Amino acid sequence: MRSREDVVRWLYWDPPTEERTRAWLEGILARPPETGTTLAVELRDSGELVGHVNVMVDPDNRQGEIGFIFDPAHQGRGYATEATRALVAHAFEHYDLHRICGRLEPRNVASARVLEKLGMRREAHLVENEWLRGEWQSELVYALLEAEWRAAQSQPRLRK
Repeated sequence: MRSREDVVRWLYWDPPTEERTRAWLEGILARPPETGTTLAVELRDSGELVGHVNVMVDPDNRQGEIGFIFDPAHQGRGYATEATRALVAHAFEHYDLHRICGRLEPRNVASARVLEKLGMRREAHLVENEWLRGEWQSELVYALLEAEWRAAQSQPRLRK
């Protein structure tokens, strides 16, 4: 799925080769555990890989940044929200983070919805701040503080 142009359209890299994907996986396995984690997301019934979620951690500042990629065949079913919600809980509990953020290109509306469903607030809209893929692209920054996350955990969750 990472080799699909439609999947990496709003990311910082072009579809990787098999060699680059192998190097990426080796880098994940070699990464010190205190700096984050990447998790595969599988369907419970079949074990089919549908995506992956990750958190990069700055332990000195108790900050984290989440990211996620899902196969288009499985998008729109709530898997990204479910998986990132579990990842955020893990990040706050395991890494003792103060703050988690997520960054994205504003045209990536589906990913923005996922972050909003997690209770993250939009903190910044950087206009045409990066030259990527032959065009100026903008960036949205969403964030959630641990105290906000804990307060939300004590409230009954409404299904959308």
